[in-house]
Amino acid sequence: MPDIDVTVAPRMESTVARMRELRRTFHRRPELAYEEVETARTVMTELERLGIPYEYGGKGGGIIARLAGAGPGPRVALRAEMDALPCSEETGLPFASAVPGRMHACGHDAHMAIVLGTAARLAADPPPGSVVLVFQPAEESGNGARVMVEAGALEGVDAIFAGHVTTQYRVGEIMVADGTITAHSDRFSIEVHGESGHGARPHEAIDAVVVTGLLITAIQSLVSRHVNPVSPSVVTIGSVHAGTAANIIAGHAVLEGIIRTTRPDTREEIIDGLRRAARSLGELYRARIQLTLGESCPAVVNTRREATVAAAAARDVGGIVQQEHPSMGAEDFSYFLQDTPGCYVRFGASADGGYIPLHHPRFDVDEGVLAVGARFFERAVRRVAGGDLA
Repeated sequence: MPDIDVTVAPRMESTVARMRELRRTFHRRPELAYEEVETARTVMTELERLGIPYEYGGKGGGIIARLAGAGPGPRVALRAEMDALPCSEETGLPFASAVPGRMHACGHDAHMAIVLGTAARLAADPPPGSVVLVFQPAEESGNGARVMVEAGALEGVDAIFAGHVTTQYRVGEIMVADGTITAHSDRFSIEVHGESGHGARPHEAIDAVVVTGLLITAIQSLVSRHVNPVSPSVVTIGSVHAGTAANIIAGHAVLEGIIRTTRPDTREEIIDGLRRAARSLGELYRARIQLTLGESCPAVVNTRREATVAAAAARDVGGIVQQEHPSMGAEDFSYFLQDTPGCYVRFGASADGGYIPLHHPRFDVDEGVLAVGARFFERAVRRVAGGDLA
């Protein structure tokens, strides 16, 4: 791809400076899911400065701001997340997290700054219609998007857009695609109930550790031997707990894991496989095995019309890249898309091509992405207001 011009227009320089200031303020004071009180206060203070009315759900809730446009027209929503991660920062930035064990390691600080910068631009020159600004809690854990949907954030909304920073792409590049963007995520836990016994007399016990090991092997074969290899899927056992001493056969074990799939039939096949493995191994080893399906997050599936608008807005701003394959990560923006058409994009945030993954203690973004993101959202809103969805 040729070099992309990401020069900031003179009339946007003050907005960029303010976005940078906001991003650093958010970054210094990260808060976890459903605890975003100070973060919300900073957002609301900026909305008040811009003269944009809002509603706040209080601790554990989100913020819904509504910007009236210049005359009748469509209603477009923009979304940003407010929560941080339980992570100890190692960036060495002068504005690094001041809260031990907490960090904006997923770029939500940048997302809030981008949406607020977009709001400033639109407030100064309102398009027809109206804009809803959604600042949600608990994207990282807790499916906070559902809180916003239940609060009426998308009532009357014609289209919704969101974006996520990533150092997989350079500043100025925006990944846009229609269809499936992220995977469906399902958490699960399995309890193995056996019988404890002396380590020297295994025939008198039902060893939960042995059963657990066989379960792990069986579960890992679900993807490699039961799922169509052209359908991306992942099953990960992330936590195993069993036993209390070296010479005691464990009578109880707990496994916790996660399933990531991009097709509904693949998801059902894997869940059914978990049930079969639990049932058959329990019978074979005389153990009681209990499978519990936990928190689930649907896949993000962009709608074609809105993806077309987003692609045009990305070209207006600079450069567009295509997604090679869906991310196996999860994103609760999917809840917004269940009843409202929309598009989720990724903003390149690397200046030199160096890649640091999300959720890493050294994750950081080149702040040039702030201007790119705000310009993109503004162009998307104005294109919808101008009839691109008609």
